[in-house]
Amino acid sequence: MSSTLLRQLSSLGRRQLSTTTTPTTNRLPWFVDPTPFVRQKAPHLVQNGPAPLPEGVPTVIKNLHATLKTSPHLDQPELLVCEPMPTLPGPPLADAMPKGRRKRGRTYGGEGVSANMVGGLWNWIVLAQVKEGTEDRGAIEAVARVVRKSLLQSSPPVTLPPNSKRRTDDGWTMIDAGDFAVHILSREARAKFFPSGPRLFQDAV
Repeated sequence: MSSTLLRQLSSLGRRQLSTTTTPTTNRLPWFVDPTPFVRQKAPHLVQNGPAPLPEGVPTVIKNLHATLKTSPHLDQPELLVCEPMPTLPGPPLADAMPKGRRKRGRTYGGEGVSANMVGGLWNWIVLAQVKEGTEDRGAIEAVARVVRKSLLQSSPPVTLPPNSKRRTDDGWTMIDAGDFAVHILSREARAKFFPSGPRLFQDAV
């Protein structure tokens, strides 16, 4: 092959390379996932809302429940409003007979509760559990202040016992609001004082 022919072929190849355009493709590399990325929250960070309120809840408890739903200190799925578990009356107290020469020391147990009067001291119970690890950092006291403020500002105001400035050391505090009680407690205290959990109360609703 002569040098002239080689030069012609080389010139033709350069001309084709300069005029030919390489088509662009949308093909992704093999290591790229073609599915669109959707950011999801970690399962342990996903929080459901509290249980719905049962029927017949007074307005003051509804307002308190709405206030507690906005508290950053509470574990919202554990927020519960329910009726107390029915409690049957216990056996009558035994009389203590008098002792000694002067016949002193006799005690009378008193009349027992009627069999028709079943239940507890309150008509409703509110359980508010603080987030785990915050009970020793003032979370229980902060929620207690929110509860007292909400009840005292209700219309009409709820009569409450004097506020105690003492800090809780057992992970549990209770506010007696007359017809209902508000329990603010830690996870450990709830497992200790309410071992059956919310189901014990929900079964009674």
